[in-house]
Amino acid sequence: MRSSILKWLVLAITLLISLIVIVQLYWLKKVYSFEEKQFNNNVVKSIRAVFEDLEMNDNPKLSLRQLIVNPQTDYFLFKADTIPQKDSLTFYLQREFSDFDVLTDVKIGAYSSSDGKYIYEEYIPSPASAYNVQAVSDLPVYSKDFDHILLYFPHRYKYILSEMNFWIISSVVLFLALIGLAVSLFYFYRQKFLAEIQKDFVNNFTHEFKTPLAVMKIAADVLAKDNILRQPERLNRYASIIQNQTEHLQGQVERLLKASAIENKKLPIEKESIDANQLIEQALNKVQPLVEQKKAKVELKSTNGHANIQADEAHLELALVNLLENALKYSDDPHIVVETGEVDSEFYISVKDNGIGIEKKYLKNIFKKFYRVPTGNVHNVKGFGMGLNFVKRIIDAHDGKIKVHSLPGIGTEFKLFIPLN
Repeated sequence: MRSSILKWLVLAITLLISLIVIVQLYWLKKVYSFEEKQFNNNVVKSIRAVFEDLEMNDNPKLSLRQLIVNPQTDYFLFKADTIPQKDSLTFYLQREFSDFDVLTDVKIGAYSSSDGKYIYEEYIPSPASAYNVQAVSDLPVYSKDFDHILLYFPHRYKYILSEMNFWIISSVVLFLALIGLAVSLFYFYRQKFLAEIQKDFVNNFTHEFKTPLAVMKIAADVLAKDNILRQPERLNRYASIIQNQTEHLQGQVERLLKASAIENKKLPIEKESIDANQLIEQALNKVQPLVEQKKAKVELKSTNGHANIQADEAHLELALVNLLENALKYSDDPHIVVETGEVDSEFYISVKDNGIGIEKKYLKNIFKKFYRVPTGNVHNVKGFGMGLNFVKRIIDAHDGKIKVHSLPGIGTEFKLFIPLN
C-alpha cells in the first residue's frame, strides 16, 4: 500500500512539474511574441523618422502600411521616391535605431528599379557588437517596379531572446526551485516510508520473539521447581518445549542474517544433483512440530521413482520450509498438498493449502521485502514479511520461476519451477 502511495506521489509531482513547465513555456512564447511585435513597431517608427529626416516620400498621403512591407521574418522593405546618399541613410538610421531601442546590427541595401540591382549596400553593427560580420549573408533581390530600401536584421532572433533574459532566467530559477522542492518532498516521504517499514519490522520482530520467549520462561520456571525431578515425563516435556522454541528462534535469526548478508548480492548457490522427493521429506520433517501442533493433514503426491534435479539443497529446502510454514500458519484446519512433476523441461514443486487465501490486488506485492498481506489484525500471524522475498531470490538464483494461484477463503498454491537442463 505504501509503495503504491509512493509511486502515485512521484507521478503527481512529475505531472505537476510538467504542467508548470508547459505553462512557463506558454508564457515565454507569449513574451517572445510581445517582444517580437515591439521590435517590429520600433523598426517601423525608426523608418518613419528616417522618411521625415531625409524627405524620401514625395506623396505624404501614403500611410506607413502602404510604404513598408515585411517580405520575410528578418526583412523590412520600404519604398523610397528618392534614394538618399549612403552616408546620410546610414547616419539617420543609426540615430533613429538608437532613439527607438533597435539595438541590433542591420544590413541595408538601396535598390534601383531602373538598374534592377542594389546600387549600394552597407552593414551597420550594433553597439558593442559581438556578431561575426563575415557570416552575414548577401541581400536577396526583391524585384519591384519602384526604388526601395531593404533592411536585413541577421541576428534579430538572438536580440529578442536577449531582451527576454529576465523572463528566461526567472523561468529557469523557478523550474530548478520546483525540481528541488519535488526532490525534497520525495526524499522526506521516502524517509517516512522507510521509517514506517522499520517500525513494522520492529513490531513484527517483537511479536515473533515475544511468544517463544514467554513459553521458554514458563517452561524454565517449571523446571526450576524442586519436585520436577520426581516427574520425569513432565521434565522431558518441558525440556522439549524449550528445545523446540530455541531451535525456532535460532532458525529465525539465521534467516535474518542470511537476508542481511545477501541484501545487495546475488544469492550464492552451489548446485548438485539431489532427489527432490527426499528434499521435500526433509522439509516436512523440519515443520513436523508445527504440523502436530496444528493437527494438519499433509498429502504428498510425488513423481514415480527418483526426481533428480540440479539445485542447491540447503537453499531449496529453506524455500520449501518457508512455503510449508505459511501454509500451516494461514490455515485454521490445515490440509496441505505437496505435489511434484515435470512440464516443458522444468521440474515443479507445488505447495497447495486451504488457508485464508490472498486477494488478487495483493499478489503483485507478496514477494517484496517486508511486505505482509493485510489480514485485519497485523499481528494475527507472526513473521517479518521476508519469507516469500527470500523464496523468490532462491528460485531466481536457480534461473527458475514462481507461479501463484489464490482465492480468498479457498486457499493458495505456490508452484516452484526449476529448469531440468
